[in-house]
Amino acid sequence: MQFGLKKSEFANVWLLLLGFAGVTVLVLTLCWTASERLPDYIGRELAGEELAAVVGRNSSLAEYAWLSPCADFPRAAQIDSITIHHMGADLQLAEVGERFANQDRRTSANYAIDSQGRIGIFVEEANQAWTSSNATNDARAVTVEVANDQIGGDWHVSEAAFAALVELCADVCRRNGIAELTYTGDERGNLTCHRMFANTLCPGPYLEGRLGELAVAVNERLRE
Repeated sequence: MQFGLKKSEFANVWLLLLGFAGVTVLVLTLCWTASERLPDYIGRELAGEELAAVVGRNSSLAEYAWLSPCADFPRAAQIDSITIHHMGADLQLAEVGERFANQDRRTSANYAIDSQGRIGIFVEEANQAWTSSNATNDARAVTVEVANDQIGGDWHVSEAAFAALVELCADVCRRNGIAELTYTGDERGNLTCHRMFANTLCPGPYLEGRLGELAVAVNERLRE
């Protein structure tokens, strides 16, 4: 039995290691360069003129913005659908912003709604949030996280949050030329939820059970 490597084999191993090191450096450089290109208002809570500008480019129903770096800039497809998620917690909008600002978590959403019905922007509609465990869906969908006022069980959401969700979805549809929301219970409709794209219970039994009602309420507003 022969132990050790021949000189030629040893050289090949070193070349392979150098190749891996080169690829690693390239990836890190690309990530750093991409982050350097992001506007300086990404990754922090916005106020004043910056907040007004972001709200003006997105839903006027929003009153808060903390834009996450965890997104693709810009999105890869035209918006034609909405995907609903729940937070799995009863978070305030600033808490959502803190979580989405953490790049190690690699998650975000276009909008979030707290239990008081306040709406925040976390990824602008022009950009692609990382929400649904499915890049193809996230490229075409506006994603919305809704707070839970009950943790566990049916993962209930407040009536204030649900009412705000109706108005937000109607506003998204109007501005993006979506004539009607269709809920089919699977990914064929243009009103979907996280569970359709990943092995998860999100958005919980309560909110998922009201998605048909959500579509009806939104469509009534679109016909007004």
